[in-house]
Amino acid sequence: MDAVRVALLREVLAGTEWLGATRRFAGALRGSVVTYGGGLLLVGTAEYEPWHLAAHLVDEAAWSGTPELSPTLVRHGARDSDPAHLAVGLGRVEAARRGESLLVVSPSALGAPLLERIHDARRAGATVFALDAGDRELGAMAHESLTVPPGQELDLDTVQHLVSAAAGENSLPSPRGRRRFRDRLSRLADQLTAPPAARW
Repeated sequence: MDAVRVALLREVLAGTEWLGATRRFAGALRGSVVTYGGGLLLVGTAEYEPWHLAAHLVDEAAWSGTPELSPTLVRHGARDSDPAHLAVGLGRVEAARRGESLLVVSPSALGAPLLERIHDARRAGATVFALDAGDRELGAMAHESLTVPPGQELDLDTVQHLVSAAAGENSLPSPRGRRRFRDRLSRLADQLTAPPAARW
């Protein structure tokens, strides 16, 4: 979907909650990656890998002059023989640490193995973003979430276009200034329960 179509879609959606919701979510995502200088991991499910969103975020990163938005696509079926940008496997989610952001995109409930990896990444300090159909376990782990329930006027693919376009807007305010109390409390709990850093 090109910029003209996104603009037309925004016109059609004027007055709905979708524009504000996608801009808030995109602003939080952009604020997170810009604050830490990058480190955006993008992962879906084995059945739904968000290739399209990855490509749009790469484009938005280039057009907006915000290279931090360019994600690393984490794949379930990655093989060593794949090109480097396609060979990043799920182990990368487990290895995520403080200062990195993890964007999880899923049209259905996640399986336990991926949820465990996401939980480990969060405990290690990664900021978790969820763009999904309403997975309660993922929603409870996410610092920021945007739910697209099935049967809505928009589907998950369309919302991804709105999010990527909004993330590339240079006029987005940084959401990092004042965090909600719940976010600060959640961050403190994560810090207190995180394993000690290894010293070499």
